Amino acid sequence: MIKKPLFTVTALLATSLSAQVPPPEDMRLYDIGQAPSSDRIEHDVTRLVGFGTRHSLSETASDSHGIGAARRWIKSEFETISKACGGCLEVMMIGDTVSGRRIPDPHEIVSVIAIQRGVKDPNRMVVMSGDIDSRVSDPMNSTSTSPGANDNASGMAGVMEAARILSQYEFPATIVYAGLAGEEQGLWGGKIVAAHAGENGWNIEAVLNNDMIGNIAGINNIIDNHSARIFSEGVRWAETEEEGRKRYFTGGEVDSASRNLARYIKRIGEQYVSNLDLMMVYRLDRFGRGGHHRPFNEAGYPAVRIMEVNEHYDRQHQDLRNEDGRHYGDTIEYVDFDFAAKITALNAVSLAALAWAPAPPAEVDIEGMVKASTTLKWRMGEDDNLAGYRVYWRLTTEPQWSHSRWVGKVDQFTLHNIVIDNYFFGVASVATDGNESPVVFPGPAGAF
Repeated sequence: MIKKPLFTVTALLATSLSAQVPPPEDMRLYDIGQAPSSDRIEHDVTRLVGFGTRHSLSETASDSHGIGAARRWIKSEFETISKACGGCLEVMMIGDTVSGRRIPDPHEIVSVIAIQRGVKDPNRMVVMSGDIDSRVSDPMNSTSTSPGANDNASGMAGVMEAARILSQYEFPATIVYAGLAGEEQGLWGGKIVAAHAGENGWNIEAVLNNDMIGNIAGINNIIDNHSARIFSEGVRWAETEEEGRKRYFTGGEVDSASRNLARYIKRIGEQYVSNLDLMMVYRLDRFGRGGHHRPFNEAGYPAVRIMEVNEHYDRQHQDLRNEDGRHYGDTIEYVDFDFAAKITALNAVSLAALAWAPAPPAEVDIEGMVKASTTLKWRMGEDDNLAGYRVYWRLTTEPQWSHSRWVGKVDQFTLHNIVIDNYFFGVASVATDGNESPVVFPGPAGAF
């Protein structure tokens, strides 16, 4: 009598594939999520406020007042952080002389950049940015006291604190910490740095722009110390006419690289940072307003804005004053440093997960018209730490990826009896340590 094998060939293959599935969590990210110090952020915000004004057109010669003193201090802080990690940061200033509606005469706009080079894929970069400058009611007033405590000393302090934490680790990809200048005068720092990135061939995978991360008390009388918003473009600004025509028939209006970066940040942040709820906003920025992620979007890079949920407009872009017992002005007593530390933690875990993950899949394509099943294809990555891929899908009305399947180290996979017409699909690269890239929607609409 012939005995039946204990396992069929199919069962053996399934067992082998299962054994290769990376872990679902990276425990290092829990440590990073608890690392930011509210005391250090308070120190840095206090120091930035102490420059009196950081208006982009303010004086540059003083060592204690104005935008010049502020950017030199930021540079020195990055250099101190670099010294502590054995010179792991390349610190530089990137600037240009520009003029425009809010810069009537040619003026030098200078941003401060610190680069933590990846050890395996140094040209793949993830960026955290904050704004250096501040303003009062008149955007051309470069002399009045303009503390800019929440807008945006909080974001700049968060960038420096993230650099202190993440510089203690090594990553395959590069992390860039950016203090961008000239935001209030027309997003000039972002434009200049994005142009520099293009000229130098930087492969920017993600930009996390932090603009106001320290306020918990809204003008709507809501107090909220556990929520933040993530703004992202739905359709890529850089989309061509032909790409737009294809998207019209195949979808992708809510699946740009920036939108899937936002989904990624929400998932990672809520997993690894305690008591944090993230709101994805399907809009480039607040209604009719702008921020420093936009120049990167316009240059074709995935970029999002991270900020508080409930703004207080009396404390933004206001001359310092009290009227009828009501305070106006962006002063330090209204900054919640524990909340700023929490949003800094959100950035830190997101940057670390992105930099530890493999590059997002390239050349993702999809087939399945008038068929019972859906096939996804992509170009196999060459990352040393690539374990394989995970295929995702969701109903077209769902905001987040709701279903996924580990498929291993292959360059295509068919989802049997899942009809292409009823879902959106995507693919993520997965590292051996479990860190994943953002999900990539098929075609040019979702390409990173």
